[in-house]
Amino acid sequence: MIATSTLEISAKAYRQNIRYIRSEIGPKPIISAVVKGNAYGHGISQMVEIAEKAGIRHFSTFSSDEAWEVLANSKKGSEIMILGMLHMEEMEELIRNGINFYVFDFERLANAILISKEIGIPAKIHIEVETGFHRTGFDWNQREKLAEILLDNFTFISIEGLCTHYAGAESVSNFVRVKNQIARYHEFKDYFNNQGITFKTYHTACSAATLIFPETILDMVRIGIAGYGFWPTKETFFAKLNSLPKGNKNPLKRLITWKSSVMSLKPVKIGEFVGYGNSYMALENIRLAIVPVGYGHGYSRLLSNQGMVLIKGQYCMVVGTVTMNAIAVNVNKIKDLKVGDEVILIGKQGGKEITVASFSESTQMVNYEMLTRLPKDIPRKIIP
Repeated sequence: MIATSTLEISAKAYRQNIRYIRSEIGPKPIISAVVKGNAYGHGISQMVEIAEKAGIRHFSTFSSDEAWEVLANSKKGSEIMILGMLHMEEMEELIRNGINFYVFDFERLANAILISKEIGIPAKIHIEVETGFHRTGFDWNQREKLAEILLDNFTFISIEGLCTHYAGAESVSNFVRVKNQIARYHEFKDYFNNQGITFKTYHTACSAATLIFPETILDMVRIGIAGYGFWPTKETFFAKLNSLPKGNKNPLKRLITWKSSVMSLKPVKIGEFVGYGNSYMALENIRLAIVPVGYGHGYSRLLSNQGMVLIKGQYCMVVGTVTMNAIAVNVNKIKDLKVGDEVILIGKQGGKEITVASFSESTQMVNYEMLTRLPKDIPRKIIP
């Protein structure tokens, strides 16, 4: 089966990104590769293979279904940690398979303790504390009850980590809020220490916090978007600009290239409309290349009359409305074009580049959203 487009994932670029992150955090902290959202659209199975070959031995997922996929593809016995959703009825199987998971409420904690007692296998839990993100985590006023439960059941569970998540570490506007969160986390840490409760790992940092709040680099960092070659925001990049390696003003390299091909060629006369409705009228005689990728494949409809692709090293504009399965591209400037020629939707060709950021700016989507909207059924190919 041959698909209408493919995604190429560069293992070399990933290795470079990990080297840069390692240079920022030092030799000791664990790097947990965050592979939620189908590894930010790159494919969990592909990224587990690439990451393990790059020396990664810890993965973070949002949900249990993602954790099972990591487990199925891991060849190195890597640790797996669920940051969010799991179903209580599968907790026993998760524990038996040694999968770590966040605990952020008393119900989940009680179930983990109960099952651990029943099967004689300690649940590997990470206690998440609420420091100001206000999504999940034990509140400060719950600390005494939490400490009591942990102390009473210390022999039945494995307290792997004390963690939190920062609200907007990627933005200067959240500077004070993040600093307050850091302080609250350490208040939790000190409180538990005073109660005789210690954790195997202390971890709070996402990509943005790792890069611009070095005090958040503890025993482990959870690296998501930066591992895939993207700065969390422009602000993050500018905050690091002056300290970046000389001669290399962007040490993060994108892994992803999105390719398709010309499906057909069509002449359109001046004054004729292209596609649905009347959003585009030819102001001269033009030639169109029809590319078999549309919003059903993750190519946003908002790129109608705005998107660009690369064909034979030239930028070509999307004209007319992006449809479910195809786009039309003005190829008047291209000579000797034929059906089957390569089309770059994201990536480089002939010294030019189409970036994910160009999608984001045209569609008001952040990099994260655009990447995770890439359908799972687009084939993903690892490029060494």
